[in-house]
Amino acid sequence: MLYNTLAQFADQLAFLNLFRYITFRTGGAMMTALIVSFICGPYIINWLKHHQKKGQPIREDGPEGHLITKVGTPTMGGFMILLALVVSTLLWADLRNGDIWAALGVTVGYGMIGFIDDYIKVTRQDSNGLPGKLKLLLQVFIAVAATLYIMSLTREPLASSLAIPFFKTVLIDLGWFFIAFSVLVIVGSSNAVNLTDGLDGLAIGPVMIAAGVFALIAYMVGNSVFSNYLQLNYVPGSGELSVFCGALIGAGLGFLWYNAPPAMVFMGDTGSLAMGGALGSVAVITKHELVLAIVGGLFVLETVSVIVQVASFKLTGKRVFAMAPLHHHFEKKGWAEPTIVIRFWIIAVILAIAGLATLKLR
Repeated sequence: MLYNTLAQFADQLAFLNLFRYITFRTGGAMMTALIVSFICGPYIINWLKHHQKKGQPIREDGPEGHLITKVGTPTMGGFMILLALVVSTLLWADLRNGDIWAALGVTVGYGMIGFIDDYIKVTRQDSNGLPGKLKLLLQVFIAVAATLYIMSLTREPLASSLAIPFFKTVLIDLGWFFIAFSVLVIVGSSNAVNLTDGLDGLAIGPVMIAAGVFALIAYMVGNSVFSNYLQLNYVPGSGELSVFCGALIGAGLGFLWYNAPPAMVFMGDTGSLAMGGALGSVAVITKHELVLAIVGGLFVLETVSVIVQVASFKLTGKRVFAMAPLHHHFEKKGWAEPTIVIRFWIIAVILAIAGLATLKLR
């Protein structure tokens, strides 16, 4: 909004030229989202506490300590993240850019699915919300619609092609199969973040780290000079997603202030599904889907632990981990919650550096 309103007067007022710079607007979006989170956070938390008398339902088959330490904590805190993210993005991004609307559409759409799921859990005081198949169907529908829109915005041959990290000229044209691949990335990312969200501050930290990496990636691939120098696939207009990622980081920092152990609020599916969808959509737009698997390797690891656990129990009747997802395994082993969270953040940073290395090692 600010860009569309003020940048046109830059020739008359020199200081307004700042609004033409993506870097300036990314910083502005980050700070705006942070401030909105700080200001609105207490009001949202109090409102959630008032309407959620017993807070988020705690799984009885989960870690025993959760039945004591986390009872009564309100959920749906992801609404705080979404509010800050949307307000900040609309304020600082170029609203004529289709990529911004694609990323926002997926994020808000998945947030709505999560909100309905959380609402059912809270009102029924049951850890089971929306039926799994219905939730997946809604996620797929939004992902398909977003993919078709993204493909319409992307130039050929990139529109339906998969870029391979470390190889500068390799593009695999998937044709219409790219839709299925893109859906897998967006839906998979969304649910992977959801699985990771099991401890105070655990999910939002790696989400912000990944958002920081993709803010840089979006800026590079959206700039013809940098993309040519680094031999990346140039995606016109995608640089604007740096503003979106900046807003995501700011909103995440504001939420973490209230989600730090012991958490005053949980993000719930409202936040986790939306944050994962946001990362997945940005990866698809910037043609760095496989890099997301590296940068978001922690989410992949958590998801794989669940798959391995379920498969092993069904096939052999034995469990590989004390409990899945993986963070609960370490809880069962006696690790303190802050220890698990900080060590997982360290892993996320290492994987982020590995993901950034793909920009140059080609």
